[in-house]
Order: sequence, then C-alpha cells, then structure tokens
Amino acid sequence: MNGSELVEAVREATKTELSRLGSSKSLYADTEGEMEPDAVRAAAADNAHHAAETVAGWTDDDVDGVFAAASEGERARAEELADKLDDYEPGSPPAAVDALQDLTTPVERLGGLVGWTLVTEEKASQCSGFFTGQADPQTASLFRGYGGDYEDLRADALDALANACGDETDWDSAQAAATDVVEAAYDEYFETLEELGVNPKPVC
Repeated sequence: MNGSELVEAVREATKTELSRLGSSKSLYADTEGEMEPDAVRAAAADNAHHAAETVAGWTDDDVDGVFAAASEGERARAEELADKLDDYEPGSPPAAVDALQDLTTPVERLGGLVGWTLVTEEKASQCSGFFTGQADPQTASLFRGYGGDYEDLRADALDALANACGDETDWDSAQAAATDVVEAAYDEYFETLEELGVNPKPVC
C-alpha cells in the first residue's frame, strides 16, 4: 500500500459517511441547530483548539515534523476564529478529536490525522458555503483557505507514513485509524441530529 491507495481505500470505505459529513446537516449538527455565524465559528474553533492540544501531546514521537506543524497550524486557526468571538471558551472536543486521543503509535496517529483532515476538509467547505450565503466573502475565503491547509497536512502525513510504515501491517493500522476517525465523526453527526429531531439519513 502507499499513501494514495490508503486515501482511496478510506474514501471508499466511508463514502456515505464523508458525503453526509459534507452536507449542510453536518453544520446543523455541529452548531446543535443554531446555524448562526458565531455558532459556526465557535464549532470550528473548538475542533481546531482540541486538535491542537491533542496533537501537541504527540510531538515526542513526531515523524518528519508533521505533528508539530499540525499542532501549530490548528492553534493558529483556533486563535484566528476565537478572535472574532466575544468571550470565547472552548467547548467539548468533537468525536473525531476524541478518536485521535485514543491512538498510541506514530503510524496510527498519522493515519488518524489523515482521517481527521478528510472530515475537517468537508466541514471547512460547508463553513465556506455558509458564509458565502451570509454575504461574508472574507470569512468564506478564510474557510476555503483552511480546506487547502488540510489538503497540505494530509499530503505531509501521507509522506511521513511512507517513511514510518515498515510493512503492510503498518499501512493497515494507519488505514484502520483513519477509518475510525471518520466513523467517530459520523456517529456523532448521526446521534446529534437524532437528538435534534432531524432525520440524519437524507443528504441535503
């Protein structure tokens, strides 16, 4: 296996999950039905903040500097979003970050980052579309740029995996970790929408 094959396998295994995580209902779930600009920013800031804190704890086992760069990037994004909010305090970590916290080896963590970027890139695209609809092109462009950042991070994680994986068992571990992160995000999406009285299944 190589990096391209890993991403293809994860995308294929979680096709439905990623499609729904990239829908407007995903944003509705992340904001618990609020769908207001500050709620959207706060949800994205929570994700970035907790991802930064989690990945910062991995830097002793860093591979090619990926964990340090990821932590720094997410911390900067969290601060950038929080600066637009009054009295922002981070909320609970999203399930995708909780799933990252369960990973223990460098290979699993790199794979988990790949899965996390797949999820977060979808969410960034939804946020960009939301702010376009709010006639706020500056914030829409900000989130569009975040999507590019997640593509770059995923590419770096895949390059690091090529160096860290000694055999197919390692690649399988990375793939499993990536898939677990996507599925954790989807389970949270599904459960939250059900709690809000919304049918999670149709994509819109």
